[in-house]
Amino acid sequence: MKKLLFFAILLLSVSVIEAQTKEELEKQKAEKQAEADAAQAEANAIQAKIDALPGWKTGAFGVIGGSISGFNNWYAQGFPNNNSGNIGFTFNGFANLIQEKFFWRNSLTTNLSWVKLDNKDNPLDSDDFEPTTDVFNLSSLYGRNIAKNLAASVLLEYRTTILNNFNDPGYLDLGIGATWTPIENLVVVVHPLNYNFVFADDDTIFESSLGAKIVADYTRQIGAVAFKTNLSAFQSYKSSDLSNWTWTNSFSYTLWKMIGVGFDFGLRNNKQEALNYSRNILGNAGETFDSVDNDIQTYWTLGLSYKF
Repeated sequence: MKKLLFFAILLLSVSVIEAQTKEELEKQKAEKQAEADAAQAEANAIQAKIDALPGWKTGAFGVIGGSISGFNNWYAQGFPNNNSGNIGFTFNGFANLIQEKFFWRNSLTTNLSWVKLDNKDNPLDSDDFEPTTDVFNLSSLYGRNIAKNLAASVLLEYRTTILNNFNDPGYLDLGIGATWTPIENLVVVVHPLNYNFVFADDDTIFESSLGAKIVADYTRQIGAVAFKTNLSAFQSYKSSDLSNWTWTNSFSYTLWKMIGVGFDFGLRNNKQEALNYSRNILGNAGETFDSVDNDIQTYWTLGLSYKF
């Protein structure tokens, strides 16, 4: 009986010691975490001061996605013997010169992808990777400050495809107006005097015109998350048929060093492109601006992300 009592007291003593040790360790951890949080807050404040200094600021991030597969005698699908694959990548880069009296902001956005379906039972089909997504956007914005968050500005923006039909169509916007920066990382451009130059082989559909240009861009890095959203719109003074807008979004989450996961998606509305597709690709010769279905254009890419 004495032995059992001694053993019970021993177990209780060990439990109490372990509980005290755990509480002490948790307390030490909380103290160290508080010190680390304070140090991180100081580091963030210093980084904010560095970011606010005049001079060049550059950066880039993007997404890489892809897959390959092969099937033999897989009768459950339409092409039981095939090799297939897809690959795509996006790139978002910027080079900004920020000075006390002026700024010069430059950005490049691309989204390119290819897909392949080689039906081994059909010797006449293509076994090449064919372009699918094809986006190229280059912009340059110069502004002279006239107030704390307001500047007189000039914008040059060029959009086209580069894998297929380079510069057919291509769009070059050149205009003047004002740029508003209400908060850090947000740039809003309003140019009521803007000419939209359109380059295309079919000048019966594509037409240049004078109009207003509106751009809103927000680029931010918060810890391991980087994201960029950009809306670029042109409103033609001649006809709404010549207006267009494009909204692109990029997100990336860093998992290890410069590698992570990312997601890109974009929306676009362009009636000239819709009519060109109906007439020159689908062969609807009688299609007009009034009859064409101007559906919203979309794309998305999911895969590994990278940043510099």
